[in-house]
Amino acid sequence: MALTTAVARARQAVAVLASPTLRAAVVGDGELDDRTRAALAAFDWLGDDGPDTPLLGRTAQDLQRLQAPAALLEFDWIARMPVRDVERHPISVRIVALVFARLGSPRPVSEAVLNAAIAMFAEDVAIVRRDAVDLGVLERTDDGGSYRYVG
Repeated sequence: MALTTAVARARQAVAVLASPTLRAAVVGDGELDDRTRAALAAFDWLGDDGPDTPLLGRTAQDLQRLQAPAALLEFDWIARMPVRDVERHPISVRIVALVFARLGSPRPVSEAVLNAAIAMFAEDVAIVRRDAVDLGVLERTDDGGSYRYVG
């Protein structure tokens, strides 16, 4: 999956839905100004016969895969987590879900093992682990020595 291509196509489709001028151009109604014609020329999913339905279907599948925890594999290692909770929390939850899916067991893991696994995805291991505990995704033993995934 080409992440940037799928996201760009999705943005283009949303632009068509949001813009009466683009919508009319895709349907084939009305005159096209130079700006609209240039925008449509960039749409690789739009041919002379209209939208390429199979291509848009594959794009929709790619976007659905981006919502899964494994989508983190599509991105580079995260050197800097977002500061805002609303942006950081979903990333932390996905990282922890992917880590425990790879560990393949609901058994508790030591903090050292968890830290090493999280470090494969993000530099700030502590914030990812802390977010997951605060959000109820991980349970920590009283001594902080091990963690259990509760999803």
